[in-house]
Amino acid sequence: MFRALIVDKDDTGYHADISDISEEDLPVGDVTVRVEYSTLNYKDALAITGKGRIVQRFPLVPGVDFAGIVEASGHAKFVPGDRVVLTGFGVGESHWGGMAERARVKGGWLVPLASGLSTARAMAFGTAGLTAMLSVMAIERHGVVPTDGPVLVTGAGGGVGGIAIHLLHRLGYTVVASTGRAHEVDYLKMLGADEVIDRGTLSAPGKPLGKAVWAAAIDNAGSHTLANVCAGLKDDGVAIACGLAQGMDFPATVAPFILRGVTLVGINSVNRSIAEREQAWARLATVPDFRVIDRMTTEIPLSQAIEGANRLLEGAVLGRLIVNMGSK
Repeated sequence: MFRALIVDKDDTGYHADISDISEEDLPVGDVTVRVEYSTLNYKDALAITGKGRIVQRFPLVPGVDFAGIVEASGHAKFVPGDRVVLTGFGVGESHWGGMAERARVKGGWLVPLASGLSTARAMAFGTAGLTAMLSVMAIERHGVVPTDGPVLVTGAGGGVGGIAIHLLHRLGYTVVASTGRAHEVDYLKMLGADEVIDRGTLSAPGKPLGKAVWAAAIDNAGSHTLANVCAGLKDDGVAIACGLAQGMDFPATVAPFILRGVTLVGINSVNRSIAEREQAWARLATVPDFRVIDRMTTEIPLSQAIEGANRLLEGAVLGRLIVNMGSK
């Protein structure tokens, strides 16, 4: 028997409880992993609290990310003892996820943990870090270099935004962070932001084309913010869309794309290829200053995951929350 956070729904409503289950309860898969760490993403918080339509089948173990040690494998790529990480692929939504001491999944969803990364630090990144690195790699792929000008990061106080700021800083870019919370300024500068601006300057309806300010941007907001981001990019600038905190709409014009040659790139980290994931994780193992990553990370036991999910939705969490499955 082992512990798991189970979400379920019945005639009395939505429930999230920590229970003891057995390996026989786990879903079908060809690799069983002893989970050492998971993490609380915004999507996980919605799944645990029932405040978002994340869970697609009941009962379900939430947790879209986990890192741990292979215990049993019927997959050619993995053997017992291998250190692995998983993000996305519907895990924690339609397939039991990482908020348990054991997980059984398809081996094709797993990535070998990059040398130099512990399971705890892998979850300090999780989906947020993978998305941030894929976004940075897209900026590099489109030829934007540090001397081209500053890079804007919106939604800077979230997991993706914070890690993106730090990665860009470590790679030599000048970083402008956008946030709606004044108390985050020192934290964002600790991560590597050179300038912090109020998100209110971007979140209202704006002009089709604004002053050319940024060489690139990583946007976690969508809606008017993304439209204003595109309007403020320099010639041949690139906007990376990886979030929709403000909304799914995109009230923009074609002006930035036609008159300045701006490129808009979307990032889907859920179903990215294993090859791209391995490349991104390899860089996450080498680019960051782990002293900074440790400062932005708070570790909690599984027993506090439900409380942590509520705090996350209340905006009371700064940085990353990782869940230690071996801690009571």
